[in-house]
Amino acid sequence: MNVTRNADAEWLMGAAEQTGIPARALRAYVAAADAAGRFAPGCGIGWNTVAAVGFVESAHGAYGGGSLNAAGQASGPLVGPSLDGNGFAAIPDTDGGALDGDARWDRAVGPMQFIPSTWELAGRDGNGDGTADPFNIDDAALSAAGYLCARGRDLTTANGWTGAVYSYNQSDSYVDQVRKQATSYARKTGTAG
Repeated sequence: MNVTRNADAEWLMGAAEQTGIPARALRAYVAAADAAGRFAPGCGIGWNTVAAVGFVESAHGAYGGGSLNAAGQASGPLVGPSLDGNGFAAIPDTDGGALDGDARWDRAVGPMQFIPSTWELAGRDGNGDGTADPFNIDDAALSAAGYLCARGRDLTTANGWTGAVYSYNQSDSYVDQVRKQATSYARKTGTAG
């Protein structure tokens, strides 16, 4: 289920074309999985899992007509619906609206759709600019990989992988969507196995 490889330019362009993942996002997903392999060597997360989460959460930053610029910054709002209990969990504001613009309820933000309180705990600086920004794909992808690998999780096992993705979004249908997408990315790049 998890596949990681070196993101050399030729592979990156070919994989982006085969999968439909924007090259800028794919580069961030591969880098995040590679970094997770260093800070959580027992995790075994693959780029395809990080990419599948990015697809399900925001269509790789394209939700609502957005895109990623060359620096990996998301254009457009990339702010989810109000988590006010109507169709979603009720999560009262945790950040004074600083990240999501809503001082009453939390909203998931950025290409990997972090809730502000989760970002506060899991946010990492993936691009080395000294700031962890949930609207930057490098930061968000590294943070997602770190979150999925937390607590010593082993994503090389079916139960470990399922548990990690379920922790990201506690929905069986979400886990199924991510699984199908991760498997599809691996198959399309010829790295299924």
